[in-house]
Amino acid sequence: MREQGLRPVQIWVPDVRAPEFVAEAHRQSAAVAASEHEADDQAFVDAISVDWDEAEPGE
Repeated sequence: MREQGLRPVQIWVPDVRAPEFVAEAHRQSAAVAASEHEADDQAFVDAISVDWDEAEPGE
């Protein structure tokens, strides 16, 4: 790959298998679901989401 002008890059991401991550993700999703703005929040997510099964190449 280096011959093609590429170089390796290492990044650190949260371990989604860690119990602490799972607990925090659950806490945050429950807080959003209980919010008085839940319908607006979901409408926003739906508006910016892409259906990957129906996406055109390059989208």
